[in-house]
Amino acid sequence: MTTLINPTTGAALREVPSASLDDTDTAIERAQEAFVSWRALAPGERARLLRSFAAIVDAHNEELARLEVENSGHTIGNARWEAGNVRDCLNYYSAAPERLFGRQIPVAGGVDVTFREPLGVVGIIVPWNFPMPIAGWGFAPALAAGNTVVLKPAEITPLTAMRIAELAIEAGIPQGVFTVLPGQGSVVGQRFVSHPLVRKVCFTGSTEVGKQIMAGCADQVKRVTLELGGKSANVVFADADIAKAAATAPYAVFDNAGQDCCARSRILVERSAYDEFVGRLETAVQQMKVVDPSLDESEMGPMVSARQRDAVQGYIDGATIAFQGTSPGGDGFWLPPTVVESKATDEPVWREEVFGPVVAVMAFDDEEQAVALANDTEYGLSGSIYTRDLGRALRVSRAIESGNLSVNSHSSVRYWTPFGGFKQSGLGRELGPDAPNAFTEEKNVFFSDD
Repeated sequence: MTTLINPTTGAALREVPSASLDDTDTAIERAQEAFVSWRALAPGERARLLRSFAAIVDAHNEELARLEVENSGHTIGNARWEAGNVRDCLNYYSAAPERLFGRQIPVAGGVDVTFREPLGVVGIIVPWNFPMPIAGWGFAPALAAGNTVVLKPAEITPLTAMRIAELAIEAGIPQGVFTVLPGQGSVVGQRFVSHPLVRKVCFTGSTEVGKQIMAGCADQVKRVTLELGGKSANVVFADADIAKAAATAPYAVFDNAGQDCCARSRILVERSAYDEFVGRLETAVQQMKVVDPSLDESEMGPMVSARQRDAVQGYIDGATIAFQGTSPGGDGFWLPPTVVESKATDEPVWREEVFGPVVAVMAFDDEEQAVALANDTEYGLSGSIYTRDLGRALRVSRAIESGNLSVNSHSSVRYWTPFGGFKQSGLGRELGPDAPNAFTEEKNVFFSDD
């Protein structure tokens, strides 16, 4: 059993069973049995069931959001959006079963066509920072493409995934098609990697664990999608709207208490605008409402666990603090939003993924140096560029080695556009119109006209 803790209060929430190896094997075998009929279902019927699933998730939005506040410490506003994102992904990919098109390729002596065939059982491993949306990014396109799914939520944040699995059954999704299996990564997650019936593993989490999963999947030449770490840069040029750049920067890193692989946790500011930007940033940070996440006005909640809070505090203790915001006292896992000034790129707070409400600021002198500093990392997931110069925006966005960039905004993820990282931030792409294809094999068939 795993005892779950409410991050806002530090009090025990409830106990959840942990699946054993036998439980995992049974779930995978049932998913394989269900795959036979799920893949054979008429595309329109599969689409209808996914829309029914979306509708019932929507009807339980507030319940799911409140559950996420309790289990994960997310603000209620974010949690409502996250439940809505699951609904939106299901609705979006409900169009896919009827649009998994193949091609007819001209050949001599007959007809050549391609088919998109589902893989089979897909194992999805979800992290604790965004339990609902990251689950939906995996299971919605996988189910739409005709696969069955066994999903392992993070040990400390399984409640919304477990409830969504119950809602799937209520919506008419057949037994075995979508299973949520709470448990330890070393048991459930590792079995996804080693079990021969699991034909793809989707993992979101640390780069270290992602490398281990990739190596394990290689033994069976098993498909894998990895969404890993990030150390994204927010690059602010002097010609930008400095007031807007400073006012929006806190939300690009302190959202979800900084527990976000897309967090713009390095801010690069052109030297001539540096003092103005930092001054305005201080005002914005100190105005952030870091309060009980169940309140509608809350803009930042607690860290997910005492362990995570203590790890982030270690980075703060070793850095040069420029200023901090406020945070509540009490027994929860709270840290204030913190801005540090970095003078060298080898500082841990500048180089490593802190995964907490900490942002490091550094000045740069010209466009070439800005790009070099932004790219000076093993990661390449996200980032932002603030400038009024269209040519510069084009040059810099092409030069920065990152999978997802925003110009004059901090948008990273839309369910209808592709998402994924460069370098050690990941492998493959999620979301967007092509996501269901990543859960299929392309089959080529030649029909002779003899």
